[in-house]
Amino acid sequence: MSASHLLDLYRLMARIRAFEDAAEVASQGGVAAWGLETSAKPALVRGPLHLSTGQEAVAAGVCINLVREDLLTSTHRGHGHTLAKGADTTRMMCELFGRATGYNKGKGGSMHIADFSVGMLGANGVVAAGMPIATGAAHALKIKRRPNIVACFFGDGAANRGPFLESLNWAKVYKLPILFVCEDNRISATTPTAPMTAGEGVSARAQSLGIDAMRVDGNDVEAVDLAAAKMIGGIRAGRGPRLLHAVTYRFKGHVSVDPGTYRDAREVEEAKKNDPLLIARARLTALGAPADAADAIDRAAREEIASALAEAEKAPWPPVEYAYDDIADTGAGCWK
Repeated sequence: MSASHLLDLYRLMARIRAFEDAAEVASQGGVAAWGLETSAKPALVRGPLHLSTGQEAVAAGVCINLVREDLLTSTHRGHGHTLAKGADTTRMMCELFGRATGYNKGKGGSMHIADFSVGMLGANGVVAAGMPIATGAAHALKIKRRPNIVACFFGDGAANRGPFLESLNWAKVYKLPILFVCEDNRISATTPTAPMTAGEGVSARAQSLGIDAMRVDGNDVEAVDLAAAKMIGGIRAGRGPRLLHAVTYRFKGHVSVDPGTYRDAREVEEAKKNDPLLIARARLTALGAPADAADAIDRAAREEIASALAEAEKAPWPPVEYAYDDIADTGAGCWK
């Protein structure tokens, strides 16, 4: 891998990390460290967020292989996927802040961000619920004879829910253009996943249906990129669905206000030694990249997110009438 390509990957990861760090602090009631002076006492983000801190390599390594017209579905932990697919940081932050200029006019919040203009079909608050949506989108692409694919992100806990099997089966039967990406952070909310998962896990389940599957170190962005590129190449060639099993680690608690005390503190500290950004930095040094290249990317990412925070803090709240927009009208007599 060239240093320039790895720098592109690092840039994606740095932007995701900066966004997650800022969003976390904003949900806890302060952002002064980001250069945003505010007199607001309550948290600027109302309610907890599901952060992807520590999982940046999966989003970056997969999405760098997608084009704008490719589609993507995400999870409740979807900020990284959304950013990596090309969404705007300011509109994302405005949505988290509940402001009218957010992607969903402030009504969707963190778990329901969508940007159809870049192919991001939406995050989803229900575990595994994005999988049938992605499968349906892939079937639509096939019917329309579009050259594009769908990337479907889901967590390890989703493998134990019905939509996982249904979606993989349908995708295989109809040879759909979809890459299933298991973002395996090894914990389902507050419960370790392994003791709750029978058999040999996600990859084996996919293979039992005849779907090619590959397990990869989800903290090594190079490994994710290379594996995703190979699998996406096969999908674009018309060979049907593939599954990428990326094993990573969630550095934070289940939500942004969760200290995660149910996990062994030594385990978390040991996991942080495999921080995907640190791994990429070491590799950049080995490739001869300028010593300050990663530092410059980090600074630019923080400046971008500081600007997004400032814009979101002063953005207008949605007017009351927005509550009646974007809803289904089933008719006046529907309840009679």
